[in-house]
Amino acid sequence: MLLTVEAAARRLSVSRTTMFRLLKSGAVDSVRIGHARRVPAEAITAYVQRLAEEQQHAA
Repeated sequence: MLLTVEAAARRLSVSRTTMFRLLKSGAVDSVRIGHARRVPAEAITAYVQRLAEEQQHAA
């Protein structure tokens, strides 16, 4: 399932600007369909898992 950038931002509870920053940095994967940018739902899950793992290692 593909999400709009806005829907992906809502899932992460971040702003649209922050979501675009995450996409630009490569922290969250996305695909282009024509002129539209879409975020695979799995990319959101993978990002959250990476954050959790990083925080566990830092503790």
